[in-house]
Amino acid sequence: MPISILLAEDMNMVRGALVALLNLEDDLEVVCELERGDQILSAALRHQPDVAIIDIDLPGMDGLTAAAFLHERLPECRTLILTSLGRPGALRRALAAQVSGYLLKDAPPHELAAAVRSVVAGQRVINSQLALSAWNGSESPLTARETEVLRLAAEGLEPIEIAGQLRLSLGTVRNYLTTVVTKLNARNRVDAIKIARDADWLL
Repeated sequence: MPISILLAEDMNMVRGALVALLNLEDDLEVVCELERGDQILSAALRHQPDVAIIDIDLPGMDGLTAAAFLHERLPECRTLILTSLGRPGALRRALAAQVSGYLLKDAPPHELAAAVRSVVAGQRVINSQLALSAWNGSESPLTARETEVLRLAAEGLEPIEIAGQLRLSLGTVRNYLTTVVTKLNARNRVDAIKIARDADWLL
């Protein structure tokens, strides 16, 4: 029996190329291809693939969130994350989501097929340069709630809108933003957003 694969990638040409590449291998078979992150869990429960290859940036739901749901509901399905950006923060989040592998999209084609076989065999596959950058990267000084508030501010929401979305008082949101600016030694909220983005803390 070939290794069955679910592939989630929103760019049609890339998805088509990956499907063709994987199906060239005698022991691999793509049984489902998707373009949205919010389709992954239901499709995986329906097809029961051995491996889910998931792009990190997907519409509907990002790949890491989908991978976490998949691990929770279908733990026997291995997850292999593909990304075009080697961000250490994303890798740390991927490891927290219990993904089986994490590869850059510009890796040589044979590495993807080899990674699929490795994760099915119970191994974890991570690009060595990404692993090194994650190891060397600094941890965010912000709490989860502070990060959430700053992320919404980075998306352009005003404090009153953040308060409504998170069901917090306006004063509490302002306190969080003041704390964030202080913790990051930033000049203001805009500077804090830039510092956090540059450090890859707003994932």
